[in-house]
Order: sequence, then C-alpha cells, then structure tokens
Amino acid sequence: MIKLYRCVICGDAYIGANPPSNCPFCGAHIGYILEAKEAVVNFDVPLSAQDKANVEHALNVEISNSTFYACAAAKTNDLEGKLLFKALGKIEAEHASIWRKILKLSSVPPGSETCHTENVENLKESHERESRAIAFYSKSAKESDHPRLKQLFEALVEIETDHLQLSEERLK
Repeated sequence: MIKLYRCVICGDAYIGANPPSNCPFCGAHIGYILEAKEAVVNFDVPLSAQDKANVEHALNVEISNSTFYACAAAKTNDLEGKLLFKALGKIEAEHASIWRKILKLSSVPPGSETCHTENVENLKESHERESRAIAFYSKSAKESDHPRLKQLFEALVEIETDHLQLSEERLK
C-alpha cells in the first residue's frame, strides 16, 4: 500500500510503500520520517539571542557547503565524484532552507565558493567542511534550550556524520 510520509526535519513529503531509510531531501534518518498524518513539523521557533546567532551561522555554513558542492560537481575530474557532490549539494541546500524557514527569510541568500578540479582535493575539503559542521551542530545542540532547535541540530549532526563517512571511505 502506498502511503504519504513526511520528514519532521525538513517538512518535505515522500510517497512510497515504506518510509525511506533517509529523507531523500535532507538526509534525515528514518526515525524522523513519519506518516504525514502523524508528522508535526514546526519552523515557528522563538529564538534566544544565542539560538539566533547559531541559526544564522548554520544558514551560512549550509550556503557555503551547498555552493562548494555545486562547484565540485561541475568541476571534479571523476564521474562518481560528480554524482556524489551533486547529491551532497542538494542536501546541503535543503539544510539551508530549514534555517531560512526558522529565520523567516523569503529566500536563501546566494553563496560563492570555489573548489578543485581534482576529486581527491574536493573530498579532502568535504571532509574538513563536514567535520566543522558536526562540531558546530553538536555545540549548538548543547547550547539550545528549545526542543525543536535541539532536534534540528542533533539530526544535522547525524546527517553530516553520514557525509563525513562518505568522504572517509573515498579517501582510503
């Protein structure tokens, strides 16, 4: 039986017989994907000064990463690398959209990043970017008193850890 599912992290819907193991839009793990009729998704979050600063930084991290991955997908000299960076770019853009919604912005500001033509150099930079994102999101989750923001930061730690593992496997 086909059902409608919804990711409580990004809010996007998925149609299928079963929920996907990861959200196809933001990469959230299966525990965040519920039948749409049961999913409660809220981006209207009151922000303390600390939370606002962290969310604004998160938006900038995701804009930077999505722009880097788009560049890498276009320039890298490896077919699998092109596919990987294109997929990662879409996911990071979705993360930027999450923070845009929290900040009540009408659109995600554009980014401007450079990248390399050598796939291994892009993988190394990806590894550094994902490591920084994980550290930042872990810190932000601990600093926030708001349950929804904690949930978002913690989910993004999981997703960025998945991305880190992808680069680590390819750098071996």
